[in-house]
Amino acid sequence: MTRITTAALSGILALAACADPALDTRIADLETQVKTLNEKVTTLEARPAGKGGPPAANAAEEAAAGELLRQANDLAQALKYDEAKAKLAELKTKHGATRAARSSARLDAELAVVGIDAGDLEVESWFQGNANMNDGKATMLVFWETWCPHCRREVPNVQATFDKYNSKGLNVIALTKITKSSTPEKVSEFIGENNLSYPIAKEKDGSMSSRFGVRGIPAAAMVKDGKVVWRGHPARLTEEMIEGWIN
Repeated sequence: MTRITTAALSGILALAACADPALDTRIADLETQVKTLNEKVTTLEARPAGKGGPPAANAAEEAAAGELLRQANDLAQALKYDEAKAKLAELKTKHGATRAARSSARLDAELAVVGIDAGDLEVESWFQGNANMNDGKATMLVFWETWCPHCRREVPNVQATFDKYNSKGLNVIALTKITKSSTPEKVSEFIGENNLSYPIAKEKDGSMSSRFGVRGIPAAAMVKDGKVVWRGHPARLTEEMIEGWIN
């Protein structure tokens, strides 16, 4: 019988996005639930046939659904968007009641954005720099907030990408809505503490997040020739992908 491993779960959650500051706690809870579920599977496997108890199908279905979600994520990472969408469709059709199916909403939203017109940049004000989505050979948009622990880790990492590729044609723009406990002062403080030099702005009325299907942060999008060519977690961007868009 197939088990759900914490390693497999971590593969999906390693790139977790912040929906709220308590996300880390929820991830830990999920890992505990997986451990408990696998213990139940072990008990069911050891029980002789016909001795009663709930069927093990639920555990097997969750494992199968998790595998389909992993495959869809891998295909999206390889820019095989049609195949990724097909895996998500299979996941929803065969295992629509599983946790993996519910968790697929984020990837579904990301894939729905790929290929649309990027439109114009809508910002309320700039913290530093000034740019538009037609600058350079490709534009990387980064969505973040100061209260998000994952953003506080990933947004400074974007600086290295900017330093390496800006002169080669990569345009980078970070966007914040300044929600929850964030303030303009905290944004400016974070920029200074991390020596960020790429353009950073407050988006106008959340319009950019809505247009780019942002369901959790940090999030990123790549725009080239006026079209969205990629959407996902910024940590998923590789040098090979970036070089492909700017060369």
